[in-house]
Amino acid sequence: MVRLKKERPMGKRLKDIRAEKGLSIDYLANETGFSADYISRVEKGEIMPPVATILRLSKALEIDSGILLKAERDEAGKRKAEDFKKRTEDYSYQALTPEAVHKHLKAFKVFIDPVSDHKGVSYQHEGEEFIYVIKGKVEVTVGDNKNILGPEDSLHFNSSIVHKLRNLSSEKAEMVVVLYTP
Repeated sequence: MVRLKKERPMGKRLKDIRAEKGLSIDYLANETGFSADYISRVEKGEIMPPVATILRLSKALEIDSGILLKAERDEAGKRKAEDFKKRTEDYSYQALTPEAVHKHLKAFKVFIDPVSDHKGVSYQHEGEEFIYVIKGKVEVTVGDNKNILGPEDSLHFNSSIVHKLRNLSSEKAEMVVVLYTP
């Protein structure tokens, strides 16, 4: 059983779990499709990966994604819900289902900075994804198909197809993203 201290950053927990399982970074890279350099940067805390990346890493490690997000979930009880957001380069997200340990369905509130793309790796993970836009104008590209969504628009798609989000508006976009992973 993996024992985790809640004060450790997500990257450190990732590294500890990988090491405890006796897995190399190269093995994890081959299981996820991410470069060894990218995984190393995540483990060092240089990059906060997007939710789709955490899901893929968790699946490769055969753990629930909630384990990697554990410190953020624990901290939520200590802070106002508004402050419970994890930041990547151009967007932040908040777990809406932090108690969904070992569940296939997970929900997040995602915020994308004005007129920006998600940085880093492309998004692709087994399962389905549902996006509901609360605020802003968002372009969701699924494969080669571009979908433009405004407030109260939604999209449900096969998340195993490469997809990307982009905020087209001059305000911070806000949406609910629900992921189903088998």
